[in-house]
Amino acid sequence: MKNSLGGARSLIDAHIHLDKYARSEQRRIMSEMECAGIESLITVSYDLVSAKENLKLHREHNNIKAAFGFHPEQQVLNDEAMQELIAFIELHNQEMIAIGEVGLPYYTRKENPFLNIEPYMEILEQFIILAKRYKKPIVLHAIYEDAGVVCNLLEKHAIKYAHFHWFKGDILTIERMIRNGYFISITPDVLYEQEIQHLVNQYPLSQMMVETDGPWTFTGPFEGKMTHPQMIHQSIEAIASIKALEIADVYRQLLRNTKQFYQI
Repeated sequence: MKNSLGGARSLIDAHIHLDKYARSEQRRIMSEMECAGIESLITVSYDLVSAKENLKLHREHNNIKAAFGFHPEQQVLNDEAMQELIAFIELHNQEMIAIGEVGLPYYTRKENPFLNIEPYMEILEQFIILAKRYKKPIVLHAIYEDAGVVCNLLEKHAIKYAHFHWFKGDILTIERMIRNGYFISITPDVLYEQEIQHLVNQYPLSQMMVETDGPWTFTGPFEGKMTHPQMIHQSIEAIASIKALEIADVYRQLLRNTKQFYQI
């Protein structure tokens, strides 16, 4: 895909659940990637079954990069299941691009305020230790007050390569994350959500990526549409507008950020 200046408008979807799409949707996305200017997809895992499927997708398509983890917005893993997932990660550590998606169950806790958070904390710390052991980035589900708690754990283990996907939080946490060099990624709701627009304005472009979190669906101009990585082009236009930057420069910076962060 070419911009009006003749430069390539290439991007990487830094956070997608490709395994959660129907097979026909997966085929459509992968067949349209080159035409849509999408260099790679970083597909994160929900659990062990998800990790196995994402590994298969990576082996079939080199531009699909797989991260392995346990999404926290579900019932906590028991010790046996956690050890099985750890064993899978250890076995396939050279094929994974990152640990993720991992974090804390913010939305689940909103529905159940009496949920015991400690088992989730223990699991998250184990994933942080694995990320450090294998020198891999960690992809985090940590928003609002959870983000500060996660920052504490990251600082405890001196983790530098942390990616807070679809982040939302207060200004003090934002400033802390910026100081620590942590990255965020912006979703297509930047076109219509003021909170995300404010975040884009506050966070440095040099610590930013873009994502869809597909197959999660969006509203606004994307109402009723299957979430496709090509939506990110509109996200990048919005980011450039908010930051009053040349769109070609924003494309180059975001692509460079993602490649350097994930060593692609």
